[in-house]
Amino acid sequence: MTMPVSPAAIKRLGAIPNLNVRPSEPLAPHTRFQIGGPAALFCDTADPNALIQALAATDVRLGIPRMIIGGGTNLVVSDTGFDGIVLRYVGSRIRQNGLTLHVDSGAVLQDVVDTANALGLMGLQTMTGIPGYLGGAIYGNAGAYGHSIQEIVESVEAYDDGCVVTIMNRECNFRYRESTFKDFKDLIIISATLRFEAGDPVELKKISAGIRAIRDAKYPPTMRCAGSIFKNLFFADLPARVQSEIPASVVREGKVPSAWFLEQTGVKGLRRGDIQVASYHANLIYNDGAGTALDLVAVIQDLKNRVRARFHIELEEEVQYLGFECVDALAAERTGRLVPVVRDY
Repeated sequence: MTMPVSPAAIKRLGAIPNLNVRPSEPLAPHTRFQIGGPAALFCDTADPNALIQALAATDVRLGIPRMIIGGGTNLVVSDTGFDGIVLRYVGSRIRQNGLTLHVDSGAVLQDVVDTANALGLMGLQTMTGIPGYLGGAIYGNAGAYGHSIQEIVESVEAYDDGCVVTIMNRECNFRYRESTFKDFKDLIIISATLRFEAGDPVELKKISAGIRAIRDAKYPPTMRCAGSIFKNLFFADLPARVQSEIPASVVREGKVPSAWFLEQTGVKGLRRGDIQVASYHANLIYNDGAGTALDLVAVIQDLKNRVRARFHIELEEEVQYLGFECVDALAAERTGRLVPVVRDY
């Protein structure tokens, strides 16, 4: 059950033009898993000025729990919801200037891919079918088929402590599925300038179509999932005893798929309630009906425990958690619930 946000905070937010403010908003419809309880207050806008004002009005130093979300692709929300304010930016403008696109962070990534392909701008064609918004893709340095978005980000406009700043690529500290925006969560992406190379629109669309067919077969668009749950692991970082067990054919671009480790523990098809591990992909967990966060987190923890017991290594989630700070599967088993705790956002 969410706690009420102070009337003063609600009044401040309600006075911001072009900001939609909704109390006790269910968060499940705003996530790919379609799981989770309500936010005490949910605000969204397509106006960057409204976003900036809302961020200032909910500054963490005011003691108001706050979370910024995008498309909810990699978001796991507690069944009890979030006792705070959720802000979502849906600005989606895409503006071309030669070989660059300036894009609002709330633009759907697929729309950016399609626009770039149609304009003959090469660089995003392998990221077709990745769900979510551009901001989330930059936040998590999304990628596929040997490429990641860091390759085309020229600069990012972000809100930082009351100011809008420009952060160049080298300052984004991009690495595999990580960025400075993940390191410092109060640095909020507003827009980005993407730089491409010239390409043939027909060829770019053909490449994307082929990749989309493969991706849709693995992760159907209607499947309530986050795609891969766990990050892949760098072969060079693994202990020698683990390296010796891995077939050379499994290593791709220096990384070992988490799915390989999971397959060795026999998790395909594992099910708890309506949360299912795919029978054809060990690193894919989906909501097969009325799944709960309790069951989802318990399955994630079960998979991590199995790999830890078998290989003595840790898998790291790509998903982000909202409404609880840490997930203790044993506590969940004992109490029948997850324990939400205060978290700094």
